Amino acid sequence: MKKFLLEEVAQCNGKNGNPVYVLFKGKVYDVSASFLWKDGTHQVLHSAGVDLTNALEQAPHGRDVLEKFPVVGILHDAGMSSTQSKP
Repeated sequence: MKKFLLEEVAQCNGKNGNPVYVLFKGKVYDVSASFLWKDGTHQVLHSAGVDLTNALEQAPHGRDVLEKFPVVGILHDAGMSSTQSKP
């Protein structure tokens, strides 16, 4: 399985033809196929290319929604915990 640095995931923000990836509990999910992530944003509240672990824990839906999408890799970045979220 591919190991991503945070910088690599950040580039997968749905802009300029890039895929739409998000992090959750150390896994990198490809949500590009979801119309709810069009252009790299979700419900005007969340951006692609970041760790959504904390945000998803507070979302009105469970993580089972995210787990319907393919896992394309895991986080490999010693500089930051996989449970930290960025705005």
